[in-house]
Amino acid sequence: MSTLAELTTTQTQSRPSRNFMTYLSLIGLVMVGGAIYSANANAASCPDYLNVEARKLHSQENINLCELTEGKTVLIVNTASNCGFTPQFEALESVHQQYKDKGLVVIGFPSDDFFQEEKDEAKTADVCFINYGVTFTMVATSAVRGSDVNSVFAYLNEKSAAPKWNFYKYLVSADGETVTQFNSRVKPDSEQLKEAIEKELNL
Repeated sequence: MSTLAELTTTQTQSRPSRNFMTYLSLIGLVMVGGAIYSANANAASCPDYLNVEARKLHSQENINLCELTEGKTVLIVNTASNCGFTPQFEALESVHQQYKDKGLVVIGFPSDDFFQEEKDEAKTADVCFINYGVTFTMVATSAVRGSDVNSVFAYLNEKSAAPKWNFYKYLVSADGETVTQFNSRVKPDSEQLKEAIEKELNL
C-alpha cells in the first residue's frame, strides 16, 4: 500500500508530465490550424484557371500550378517539336533565365493541334530538354483549342483568343486578370515582349 508521502510525490511528479502533454497538444493544434489557414489563403490567391494539377512532360510527376505560379507573372506558350518556330525554345529559355528570379514563370504546353508535335512524349521531351536545353516547366501534351481544350487554355482563349498556330505567347498578370497575347512571329526575346514582361514585373 502506498503511503501518503509516496502518493504526494507521485502526484507532484506527474503534474509536469500532464502539463507537457497538454502543451504539445496545443502546439499541434496551432500547427494544423496554421497549415489549413495557409492552404486556404493560397487557394484564395490562386486564379481559378491555375487551380489544377498538371503532369510534367514525359513524367509521372504532377505539378500544382497554383504553387508554381503563386504571386508570379506567367508566360504560357503552346509549343510543337516540328514547327518552323520550334527554335524559339532557345529564346524562351533565355527569357526564363533572365526573369525567373524577378517574378516570371514560363510554362510550355506541347500540343498537336496543328499536327506538328511528336506522337511519342519521349521524343517531345528530347526536343525540349536535349536539343534546346529547356529548364522551364513543360507539361504533358494536350489540346489548346477546340472541344478538348485543357482548362488553362480554355481560360486564356476566353480572355483573349485561341492560338492560330504554334508558339503563341500569353502573358498573364499575377492576379490572372490581364492576358496579353503575342502571335508566333513575336520572338520571346523581342523588345516588344520583354517590355511587356518588365511592365508586369514593375522593373
